[in-house]
Amino acid sequence: MPFYPLISKASKPHMKTPITVARGDGIGPEIMDATLSILQAAGAQLEIDEIEIGEAVYKKGTLTGIEDSAWDSLKRTKVFLKAPITTPQGGGFKSLNVTIRKTLGLFANVRPCVSYHPYVETNFPNMDLVIVRENEEDLYAGIEHRQTQDVVQSLKLISRPGSERIARFAFEYARANGRKKVTCMAKDNIMKMADGLFRKTFDEIGKDYPDIEQDFYIIDIGTARIADSPDSFDVIVTENLYGDIISDVAVEITGSVGLGGSCNIGSNFGMFEAVHGSAPDIAGRGIANPSGLILGSVLMLNHIGQNDIAAKIHNAWYKTLEDGIHTGDIYNEKLSKEKVGTLEFTKAVMERLGAKPEKFKVVDYGQGGGKGLSLPPLKPRVTQKKELAGVDIFLDWEGKPDDLAKVLNGACANGMSLKIISNRGVKVWPDGQPDTFCSDHWSCRFIGNDIDNSHIIKQLEGLKAAGLDFVKTDNLYTFNGERGYSLAQGE
Repeated sequence: MPFYPLISKASKPHMKTPITVARGDGIGPEIMDATLSILQAAGAQLEIDEIEIGEAVYKKGTLTGIEDSAWDSLKRTKVFLKAPITTPQGGGFKSLNVTIRKTLGLFANVRPCVSYHPYVETNFPNMDLVIVRENEEDLYAGIEHRQTQDVVQSLKLISRPGSERIARFAFEYARANGRKKVTCMAKDNIMKMADGLFRKTFDEIGKDYPDIEQDFYIIDIGTARIADSPDSFDVIVTENLYGDIISDVAVEITGSVGLGGSCNIGSNFGMFEAVHGSAPDIAGRGIANPSGLILGSVLMLNHIGQNDIAAKIHNAWYKTLEDGIHTGDIYNEKLSKEKVGTLEFTKAVMERLGAKPEKFKVVDYGQGGGKGLSLPPLKPRVTQKKELAGVDIFLDWEGKPDDLAKVLNGACANGMSLKIISNRGVKVWPDGQPDTFCSDHWSCRFIGNDIDNSHIIKQLEGLKAAGLDFVKTDNLYTFNGERGYSLAQGE
């Protein structure tokens, strides 16, 4: 599938392009060896700088899984071919994938999901969709707090600039690749402000692309539709967490997660990888399918302008599938001719370099040159009048809602009044329902007219004097008179 990168990373013919390579963990070293062997045999002009990341670095005590010297390499080459890595569970270790994406500004994750019928068994022989996932925001910001004995919170952050960039990227990608439709997926019926902003921005940006069909799905039914009729989609754009989930669903129903390549693109960097993880359970057995990383490297070659080499590898890979040479994850006695391991599959692809598939459409990526997509500047933001309307103060407290309300009403600061108490997003005072379960985490909304932050400080002082333990505050604002905060369920 053609891929047109965002950044301009032109490469003169026969000039070597510097790239950073990481062999990763689990099956990573095996599939990276396979991929590099094919790249070399195909004539890719690469200057490889290898770095160590992942499990070995975590074990040295580096919580990020990457050392400073590795960052130096990435900043120099701006192109990263990465095998999957393992993030240790617990212990404060941060996801290296998320760290790299956010640090290098890789705001767009692109995952082509294509069926390879009849050589890879699938129920969806006509499936050919691309998922464009916002890559920096949402719950993957990883901002979490434990605030009481019973409750932790995870903050979901959605910004207008982030939503605009990914929507624009999806439309530009669709137009550059001859795609006809872009579908947005979110959950704006529940998260009316965060997901509502994402959908509203998609609709606004979509007006600039009248030549492209546009539609929207709530993420739950959208995911079900992907699983049931993926061939009804073309390009899908969505938020970070949703994109992660539906990408795995889509790649799985193509026939194998092992066939999925992926790229992460920003204004100055590109990272290329397989969709799947490090699969430590099969590491060292020589049975891993290297196709995901091979196809990730094809995306990389297009990105750096070596389109002829990308086409040569992709066509050889197609020919290998046509000839029935398959690794165990996709082997089928009715469809396959030979069951092979990682090394044998790699050799088969290398032997077919220069050959063309007979049943799959021959790939032609053109001459390239790394011109890529060009996104216009962000639309100027119109500043709205922002006014303080009140504050939500979260308490760590044990007891009944009515008892808490009595204490709070007696501790109101001048100019402030208690409007509502909610627990886990549900109104419990006034007029709460006795069957509503309450944890030890209470949201208490105080409102006032013509107030500023000094009123909030005084309110907190009043709560402290009353012996209440406040664990968090969220100021409530209006923007041009429109409420900028959610209501509780039942409010």
